[in-house]
Amino acid sequence: MESTRIDRWLWAVRLTKTRPDASQACKGGHVRINDKPAKASATVVPGDQVRARVGDKTRIVEVVRVIQKRVGAADAATCFIDRTPPPPVEAPIARRDRGAGRPTKRERRVLDQFRSQQF
Repeated sequence: MESTRIDRWLWAVRLTKTRPDASQACKGGHVRINDKPAKASATVVPGDQVRARVGDKTRIVEVVRVIQKRVGAADAATCFIDRTPPPPVEAPIARRDRGAGRPTKRERRVLDQFRSQQF
C-alpha cells in the first residue's frame, strides 16, 4: 500500500471524525497537500505534508505511513508527525476591577512599569 485517497487517510488517522467530514473539508478547500489544494480523491504518499483545517484549528502533519482502514488512536498517532506550530502565548493584560475608581499613585506606577516592560 503506497498511496491512498486523502479523505480516507484523514479519517483513518483520526484527524476528522467521519469520512464525509473529510470529503467536505476537501470540497471546501480546507485541505492542502504539499501546499496545493486537494480534492477528496487526491492521493497521499509517505513524505507528503498535509495541511487541514478541522474545526477552528489548522493542523499541519507529515505523512509517515499510509493506512486505509481506521485503527486505534495509538496506531493512528504513528502514521503522521504533527508539525503544527504551538499557539501563540498571549501576554497578560493589565486590568483593574470595574468600579474600583481612579488608580492610586502607587497603582499608576505599577501599571506604567508593567506597560513599559511589554514594549
